[in-house]
Amino acid sequence: MGGFWEILGRELPRFLPILLDGFRITIGVAVFSFVIAMAGGLLLAIGKMSKLRPVSLACNWYIELIRGTPALTQLFIIYFGLSQYGIDVPGFLAAVLGLGLNGAAYVAEIFRAGLTAIPDGQRQAGLSLGLTPVQIFTHILVPQAFRLMLPPFCSYGVQLLKDTSLASVVAAPEIMFRARILIAETYLSMQIYLLVAVIYLCVSIPLGVFANWLHRHLHSAKTVRA
Repeated sequence: MGGFWEILGRELPRFLPILLDGFRITIGVAVFSFVIAMAGGLLLAIGKMSKLRPVSLACNWYIELIRGTPALTQLFIIYFGLSQYGIDVPGFLAAVLGLGLNGAAYVAEIFRAGLTAIPDGQRQAGLSLGLTPVQIFTHILVPQAFRLMLPPFCSYGVQLLKDTSLASVVAAPEIMFRARILIAETYLSMQIYLLVAVIYLCVSIPLGVFANWLHRHLHSAKTVRA
């Protein structure tokens, strides 16, 4: 084990900047994917709750299809499959689209659960005040549902950050891709993957703690009001 730590200490000044530069790309993939997942999830949730049966069925089928297939397969379809038809998607964009469209199916259920948790009396009260359905949705339902949805959104964000490791398979130059290049050059797989794990932990643990604190805080606030 002495040799392990000696090698790690000697190579750390060289490995760390490369991995951190890759982690910067990882954060970018996570942020853009999260935005796509949130926007797509909201639209899917609204569509699934729609009274128009074709729209509801289409959204439900999309959610079931995406949730029923591995995210890795979806990334391969976007990056490798589309290129067969002359559509070349860069690695970073393929990762963002793949993870974002995949996440939209899961976020849609968070939105739907949060919106349906609001008592129907809130809608009726809005209608009695002369508000339009859009005003009821934006000014009454969403603000109340957001408090219920915030903790799951935080948990999803933590999971998404870890799922960005899949982006390396489509040549997105994020941290795992950089790690594989370093390993191919040095054969120091244990040391490099250990550094990658530590970098992920330095971000995911604080985010996880914040998500748990937020869940407890909102739950306690709800209990006090009750």
